[in-house]
Amino acid sequence: MNKKKKEIQINYLDLIPERSAQLRWHTDIRGRMVLEIENKGAFNTIAQKLFGKPRYTKIHLDDNGTFIWPLIDGRKTVEDIAALVKDEFGEKAEPLYPRIVKYFQIMESYHFVNFINKPEK
Repeated sequence: MNKKKKEIQINYLDLIPERSAQLRWHTDIRGRMVLEIENKGAFNTIAQKLFGKPRYTKIHLDDNGTFIWPLIDGRKTVEDIAALVKDEFGEKAEPLYPRIVKYFQIMESYHFVNFINKPEK
């Protein structure tokens, strides 16, 4: 008998994101948000010393990302943030929910955010 694992369905709109404590960020001269990720570990240290690689990698967010990043406070749900994006960008934000869910999936995959109330797998 073949037993399948029961897959948990996650509704991203109900999740509450919070920013990673490992990240630094600032706004560049164009007003866009820049995330700074420290390159740690033995390999990165060697690359920094031998090849002049930077200690921090900089991720420049687009307009949507720049608007969303300060809203990630550990209290608002993804749905709350989506409503604020809709108010700010109107029709330019469409398709709103698939885009914002994908944004948060990508941010989570790079460990830029985590979800406070995400069920365990």
